[in-house]
Amino acid sequence: MKKIVCGFFVMMGLLAFSQKGNTVEEDKDLRFSVLPYYNFGKGVGMTSPDSIFQLNIRFRMQNRATYINEEGAEEDEINAEIRRLRLRFDGYVGDPRFLYAIQLSFSPGDTGGSIEEGDNLQIIRDAVVFYQPNKNWTFGFGQTKLPGNRQRTNSSGALQFTDRTINNASFNIDRDFGFQIQNLNEFKDKFSYNFKGAITTGEGRNDTKNSDTGLAYTGKVELYPLGAFTKNGSFFEGDLARESKPKLMISGAYSFNNKATKTQGQLGEKLFEQKDITSLFLDAMLKYNGWALQTAYMSRMADNPISYNPDDNTDISYVYVGSGMDYQLSYLFPSNYELLGRYSTQNMHKDVQNFTPDKRQYSVGVTKYFWEHAFKMQAEVTFDELNYVNGDTQNNWYVRFQIEMGI
Repeated sequence: MKKIVCGFFVMMGLLAFSQKGNTVEEDKDLRFSVLPYYNFGKGVGMTSPDSIFQLNIRFRMQNRATYINEEGAEEDEINAEIRRLRLRFDGYVGDPRFLYAIQLSFSPGDTGGSIEEGDNLQIIRDAVVFYQPNKNWTFGFGQTKLPGNRQRTNSSGALQFTDRTINNASFNIDRDFGFQIQNLNEFKDKFSYNFKGAITTGEGRNDTKNSDTGLAYTGKVELYPLGAFTKNGSFFEGDLARESKPKLMISGAYSFNNKATKTQGQLGEKLFEQKDITSLFLDAMLKYNGWALQTAYMSRMADNPISYNPDDNTDISYVYVGSGMDYQLSYLFPSNYELLGRYSTQNMHKDVQNFTPDKRQYSVGVTKYFWEHAFKMQAEVTFDELNYVNGDTQNNWYVRFQIEMGI
């Protein structure tokens, strides 16, 4: 595996010296998912008179209310919360080639709520330093999102629905600490491609309790057969740019987490023994004239995914292994109202089917954009169908309203 990863980075190094041509004009900023690429502005910023440093400040919040009906529950629920409240800081210090990005979270759902003794409060989401020697290459060190599936690498503020899919919740690889590298080769009207890779701890964000020699290796390839999207449109859902020509993205990512200590690799509960985990992600996105279609495949695999408490063999923990598919279609009217629908399937591996059900999820929604994804109102209805291995089923649904605002 290490030879494969080294070969991957050598290949990208050779490409850097052989490549010529101009990338898309609007691609003049650092393009990592820690930064928002879906709004007109760049927050509130300042640059020192001698141009030695630059600081941009952004915020965003998601306020939501949800009515929940779960089959078998004694009564329905009404839940109202600040789902996300984030502060972002980015800029450069000393030289525009040396950049930084910081993101802090403050709402209970973002910080993990109550924590056990010895755990860390999850305030820090991103804290990463980048070196960008030219428009094609970027090198990063710190904590930020891994180059995994498309919906996860997109900001939660750039989503069409109020949240990501059930498969993202179950199978994504999220954030981690380590080294990242990306090579961008995007052109406006011709075939484009990007390579991205990472070598990280494999323990997830803000983890100081698990120290071992196991690392996580992630690689990703993105292809744009018809040229790059307008205004970095692969970084936000929906065709807000109203592409005048069809634009298509196809991507694949693979991650190997050696000696993982958590049930979802970088996420989840503690395992009783370390496991090697592999993850595979395939994505496609198509946009044209207000229409947007995206689909995704996600899977997690591990040999012998169940681990047992050495002091009590009736107490178990397990790697969340299985696979799922997502399908999402939308149309944006000239009035900036959008209609959208989503269907997700999730099938668990036979080794863990006794502990968790297969799922089907159906969602329909409407969104009103006031200022692209930076200021919008969203409403949706979602129906969940849970199928247990013993033949039992459970049907749940919810209705949700959310306002997103930020700069």
